[in-house]
Amino acid sequence: MLPIYVVNNYGQFNHLILRSLRDMDVEATMISNETAPAEVAEGCRGIILGGGPMIERAGRAAEYLGLGIPVLGICLGLHIMATGRGGTVVKGASGGYGAVGVDLVCKNDLLAGYPDRIRVWASHADEVSVMPGGFTLLARSNICGVEAMADLENRLYGLQWHPEVSHTENGRLVFENFDRICRE
Repeated sequence: MLPIYVVNNYGQFNHLILRSLRDMDVEATMISNETAPAEVAEGCRGIILGGGPMIERAGRAAEYLGLGIPVLGICLGLHIMATGRGGTVVKGASGGYGAVGVDLVCKNDLLAGYPDRIRVWASHADEVSVMPGGFTLLARSNICGVEAMADLENRLYGLQWHPEVSHTENGRLVFENFDRICRE
């Protein structure tokens, strides 16, 4: 079975994403965000756009959104997805990194098995202010209107929070659900 690619956007937690998948016995490989889209399309069954310091260092990551492969964007990965599909990202009013209560407003394949409210760890230095056309709001909090969004038809999912850190309530479930999506 082909691996899930974790796209390294130079974030401090990209290796935790990779380790989380491997600890679940999911075949996963980290790749550069400069990898040619054709190479990505041939080599994987799913893509996780990891976090990073700034969208200007995202390389070719936005080009992976149109490959017809499921994509999960985490933090900066969400922002790459939003701007790559015509949405808007702005500096977050709250900033910082810490615990946030998130309300799930649309149950779907990625968030299956979660209660209506979960506690997560997120950075809100930047956040999506306008979702792209065709995307559905999945979750919000009292400090961020778009904590999660998805283009369900094209299997593009984005999270503001970090499921790979131990402080996020049952973050592993996101990866289990994404792995299942990538097998369909």
